[in-house]
Amino acid sequence: LEWPSQSPDLNPIENLWKELKTAVHKCSPSNLTELELFCKEEWEKISVSRCAKLIETFPKRLTAVIAAKGGATKY
Repeated sequence: LEWPSQSPDLNPIENLWKELKTAVHKCSPSNLTELELFCKEEWEKISVSRCAKLIETFPKRLTAVIAAKGGATKY
């Protein structure tokens, strides 16, 4: 297929990392131990249905990346 192999729009884990980063930032960890704890807690909160939704939307993301010729998309 002709699309950028490193496009974050085509890698569902990138969406999860962003969500995790946002959630952990809201917890305001003040040291490395808290950061690790909050990361683990917030990761556990990510639902299986959220992961499934990212996989289900892959065809739309793929189409958007191809239409943007590898450029930025809303995903």
